Amino acid sequence: MCSIIGYSGKKDAAPILVRSLEKMEYRGYDSVGLAIKNDSLINVKKDIGKVSEVKHSLNLDKMPGKIGIGHTRWATHGEVSKKNAHPHYSNSGNIAIAHNGIIENFQQLKNELELDGFKFESDTDTEVLVNLIQKNFDETANIKETISKTISKLQGHYTFVVIFEDGTLAAARFHEPLIIGVEKNSYYISSDVLGFIEKTDDAIYIDNENFVIINDHNLDIFDFKGNSIKPNITKVSKEFADVYKGDYAHFTLKEISEQPKTVLQAGNDTQIKEISEMISKAQDLYITGSGTSYNAARISKFLFSNFAKVKIEPIISSELPFSPDSIEENSTLMTISQSGESADVLDAVRIAKESNSKILSIINHPNSSLSQESDLVINLNCGPEIGVAATKSFTSQLVILYKITNKMCNECMNLDLDKASQSISTILKDDSKIKKLANDFKEISDIYVLGRGIHFPIAKEAALKLKELTYIHAEAIPAGELKHGPLALMDSNVYVIIINPNDSTYQDTLNSANEIKTRGAKIIGVSNQNNEVYDFWIEIPVIDETLYPLIEIVPIQLLAYYAALAKNTDPDYPRNLAKSVTVE
Repeated sequence: MCSIIGYSGKKDAAPILVRSLEKMEYRGYDSVGLAIKNDSLINVKKDIGKVSEVKHSLNLDKMPGKIGIGHTRWATHGEVSKKNAHPHYSNSGNIAIAHNGIIENFQQLKNELELDGFKFESDTDTEVLVNLIQKNFDETANIKETISKTISKLQGHYTFVVIFEDGTLAAARFHEPLIIGVEKNSYYISSDVLGFIEKTDDAIYIDNENFVIINDHNLDIFDFKGNSIKPNITKVSKEFADVYKGDYAHFTLKEISEQPKTVLQAGNDTQIKEISEMISKAQDLYITGSGTSYNAARISKFLFSNFAKVKIEPIISSELPFSPDSIEENSTLMTISQSGESADVLDAVRIAKESNSKILSIINHPNSSLSQESDLVINLNCGPEIGVAATKSFTSQLVILYKITNKMCNECMNLDLDKASQSISTILKDDSKIKKLANDFKEISDIYVLGRGIHFPIAKEAALKLKELTYIHAEAIPAGELKHGPLALMDSNVYVIIINPNDSTYQDTLNSANEIKTRGAKIIGVSNQNNEVYDFWIEIPVIDETLYPLIEIVPIQLLAYYAALAKNTDPDYPRNLAKSVTVE
């Protein structure tokens, strides 16, 4: 969530900052703002709305000055309003800040600052932070001491970037991403490589509990104890600069359409071999993720137990802090995360490490925070995913889980990924029936998705996609649980999607569909075989039954996308959601 960008150099800062914020829009936000140093003043402009809207209404990109910071905010403390938008001034107006994360002890700090005479205009923890910085700077007149003194008082997870009256930029990282882009005579401070990748592919990934000071085109890095840290410049993959929609109307459709290619790119043989060997030595094995990644984790339980005869326990990342004893000592934790920055996944990793666990991670960003915490990393290699609702990253995650399973069972699976790629292409080639069906979703209020066995996690993912993109209430139900409550929900106002390829689960799930049909609900069958019980049939190609989960989600992704268009919602940026949930 949220995006931070800072710039210090010889170019006009405002157009650079605005462009950077546009490149990071996928992260989710509700308001936009810049703070630019011009002569001896720091000017702030901000408002609620999209970057393009605020840019035009306030002429953001025309603000003069060579040094500045920018931010897109996703509300945590305080409502969505202009006063709560970032950046925030300190009381003196000589310091401004943009901040990601949450300061957990902000109320205590605010009370102390109010006793010292500080006033507050917003409801945010961020304004408390910038005034704490001002107080410490008034006392020390030294920026390094000011930052050190400030971070010693903070509780919570955060990244912030501060601009001082003299043009110095300072930034600190504590469990939130922070990256420096390095260009000749210019520095970029960002929460995402997309913030500067168009300008430079030289990057410094700031370690956790480090802070940065940039002044007069000099960069210094310190740890939280004040020790100097030598910068380590690395090259960022240029693939992350390729975030253009091309001929597609939306990133989401582009990313759905890339899956015939991305399912063939996931992981590599060396990574698969290494991670499989470590799993084979695991005393106790767990897997964790959030949202889509957790749905992928659920698939692993079926694959590992049925083919590799390995027990693995899926755990929702956000639940792990409430049952930390569930991770045995000296165990192995697999984590799945598209961004590698999800706060609850990182917290799960920290808890596992307290139990001396090994960490194996499946991620799309090889230089992310999660990769730095991991013993072994395997890359999705699916390229940047901009649409907030995960599509190609999910199928890439599944491919890696398939490959690991196949390696552990000595190639016992009929893992024909070329066939899977061709099958996805076939689904994508003719989506006219799906488009037509999507138009019927305009007035729907409830959708249920049924699956059995390995198809139930796919039903969960299908329901999630429909919720995210269409704002329709969608719920996944294990097909065998209908008579234990859910059957009471079935009537003529309900649509039910049945995930039902012709495999060992086919007839039992078909029986469940008949039970629903007798209650008047409309049945949408996702299957390679039509049946009279279906009111609508979404055809998928015949494939080895092991691989059906990999292809059966694709038509639901398309259905959710086209239903979003029918309901006039933005499929790339669903309301209230962010691509990377970096606060809990």
